[in-house]
Amino acid sequence: MSERLQSHSNIWITGASSGIGEAVTQALARGGHRLTITGRRQQPLEALKALAPERIQVTVGDTTSKDDLAAIANVLEDQGDLNMAILNAGTCEYLDVANYDSDVIEKNIHTNVIGTARSVEIALPALRRTRAKGLPATLVIVSSSAWWFPFGRAEGYGASKAALTYMAQALRADLAAEGIDVVVVSPGFVKTPLTDRNDFPMPFLVSADAAAELIVSGLAKGKNEIAFPKRFTWMLRTLGALPQALKDRMAAGMARKSTNQQGNSG
Repeated sequence: MSERLQSHSNIWITGASSGIGEAVTQALARGGHRLTITGRRQQPLEALKALAPERIQVTVGDTTSKDDLAAIANVLEDQGDLNMAILNAGTCEYLDVANYDSDVIEKNIHTNVIGTARSVEIALPALRRTRAKGLPATLVIVSSSAWWFPFGRAEGYGASKAALTYMAQALRADLAAEGIDVVVVSPGFVKTPLTDRNDFPMPFLVSADAAAELIVSGLAKGKNEIAFPKRFTWMLRTLGALPQALKDRMAAGMARKSTNQQGNSG
């Protein structure tokens, strides 16, 4: 049986000011856990702190900034043994291939990959100190199911999430001997401020609260791979396993439809 979340844990959550991070914060606060929450906007973080002022610590900062993270590392150390880091901060910007702009790809990679990698840099020493005391230590990286199939306009976003998943699974291999769990979370479409900007159908859309419950439940059960909703993620896995030529034709067909839509998605 997994020891995760079975007792009140000390947890760091990035990207906590909205969307999945906000909902996960609320769910874990209801469970009585001690939380350090990070985001770039103080006001929504303070609103979350009001849920349990004695158990929630606010740390405003940008996960792509080494200086901000150095300050957050000091806060984490002051909070005691870190049992879990949930690295959720991210962005989603789509590419208009008719006006190809490499900056769009760079923004996705910088926030989603570099920001997460830098967060690991301060989370890992804290988790190692916890594990050295014989306590459970878990690193959670929120990726996406999007990279399983090559969707048009998602060159930057999909590439960043593919990189995140590979990085997390490689870390899982490297950290296995130390007894530090590494969990990959691969959501489908979740209703958040980012997806509210999307201009295309989002099949099997789930609420942020539902996503949070699935994540927390999966963590408590000891899962190292958490993907949802099941019908959507299994569909993407199946499409991703098709022969490349067929997969290319399907992706191109979907891309042709998307070029008729106006505006950017998020």
